Amino acid sequence: MSWLERECRKIERKRERRACRRYFIYGIIVTLCLFAVIVVWYATLEETTTSVIRVEGTIVAGDGVGNGYVGSEYIGRQIRNAADDPLVQAIVLRVNSPGGSPSAAQEIITDIEYAKGKKPVFVSMGDIATSAAYHISSHADRIFANPDTMTGSIGTIWLVYDYSRALDEDGVGVEVVKSGEKKDIASPYRALTDDERDYLQVIVDESSELFIEDVVAQRGIDRSIIDDARPIRGEEALRIGLVDEMGNLFETISAAGSSAS
Repeated sequence: MSWLERECRKIERKRERRACRRYFIYGIIVTLCLFAVIVVWYATLEETTTSVIRVEGTIVAGDGVGNGYVGSEYIGRQIRNAADDPLVQAIVLRVNSPGGSPSAAQEIITDIEYAKGKKPVFVSMGDIATSAAYHISSHADRIFANPDTMTGSIGTIWLVYDYSRALDEDGVGVEVVKSGEKKDIASPYRALTDDERDYLQVIVDESSELFIEDVVAQRGIDRSIIDDARPIRGEEALRIGLVDEMGNLFETISAAGSSAS
């Protein structure tokens, strides 16, 4: 073997050693990157196992939130997104609301039933979860409350304000041009007639009956317990079957996660 051949082989071996070192280093880097991705993925999975959705404020139909109100579309979208998210194993609704629109509650209930077909839905009640807020809660798989949570108030109410005497004292008159006898029913510038009062009572009774029947069906309780539409403390609500357990938000999250395991 000539001197030139030996030198060429030395150079080639050096290149091979450098290439091996590069591949080794690349392999370590790739392995570390994969490890980091796996760690981040598991951390993300752990953080998003249970989705907490807040229902805070008076419930109304629509997509808005804030200023003491929360919209059914806003809540419903969050519920459906959590239901469809493969990283979410359970849903907790944190309810802190005095109630609101019956029809808005009915829209949210539809979304809760959609979610329940895919994963557990639990409710954690805060200070208050009355009326329509209890209605949506009654459709959860399990309800947690605090001893002094105010809940219940299962029924429908329609407030009618009459400012006619104040307007008279201020010399303010109101003229109404209307297409039907009851078109301005419940307007604040005049009192209700007896016929109008009876008509509104029918609407309230029918809405309340739908509400009560649904709660009785969901919770399996005797309707005589809730027929008076009274507000009920959390401890009493547990005793009569309106809620399932005493516990705060974090205990509810833990229980929801365990039920999904």
